[in-house]
Amino acid sequence: ESTGIDLPEAGEEAAWKRWAHFHASGLSTYDEGRNRPDLDGTSAMSHHLKYGEIHPRSILAELTDADDGFRREICWREFYADVLHQRPDSVRASLDARYDSSMRWVDDVEAFDAWAHGRTGFPFVDAGMRQLRAEGWMHNRVRMVVAMFLTKDLLIDWRLGERHFMRHLVDGDLASNNGGWQWSASTGTDAAPYFRIFNPVTQGEKFDAEGTYTRQWVPELSQLPDRYLFKPWECPPLVLAEAGVTLGSTYPYPIVELKPSRERALSAYQAMKENRSGQRASVHDA
Repeated sequence: ESTGIDLPEAGEEAAWKRWAHFHASGLSTYDEGRNRPDLDGTSAMSHHLKYGEIHPRSILAELTDADDGFRREICWREFYADVLHQRPDSVRASLDARYDSSMRWVDDVEAFDAWAHGRTGFPFVDAGMRQLRAEGWMHNRVRMVVAMFLTKDLLIDWRLGERHFMRHLVDGDLASNNGGWQWSASTGTDAAPYFRIFNPVTQGEKFDAEGTYTRQWVPELSQLPDRYLFKPWECPPLVLAEAGVTLGSTYPYPIVELKPSRERALSAYQAMKENRSGQRASVHDA
């Protein structure tokens, strides 16, 4: 069955060709460019690594001390592989077991569907989710933003998001995807603190400052001024009309309010941590 996605070139030769391109033109600026979804600042090696077309050690052998930023990312990949090896149960279970015994995730089918189809009303989130469906890939910075939005702003179980990613990602690696989701949801080893919640508005303003990425994937907002692109609900009606935007029609209203949703998440996570009925589990307990 055709997915409609243009699959990347495959094979060892293609992997080395892509690595040579990145090594020559992107590695030196990786630390600055890796967080910018509007730039070709990542290695795009993830699908090659996932299918074993190139070995991580082959890449590591070509790095110098100046390339520590990229080396860390390769190490994270291998770390998550080892976590999954040590704790195969984490495929379906939170590494911190308290989340499965005490966390009250929200069962909201409509909110999940809006997230999955890029209709949350938060342009930076919607851009990422639409890119995922169109390309089978999403920039890593945006992956973290959409994952935190689902698990914290919407308080939906991380496993639902993880499975959605695996259904759509061309580079879907079980260990890396699982580790990334558990990091974002604060359920895993060395996870983000539960009170760390990425704001989808400020994340867009910081990492897509000119709006190039967001306008590409959310073209119905392409005529909005930069200052309102990531928060169209604050845009004056006349400016919305001039940009051809009708909230609730051509583009949805936000499905949550950020401040109350953040407070709800903090309350839920804190309540879970104070509930001692569950016991903490980590990779070190295996």
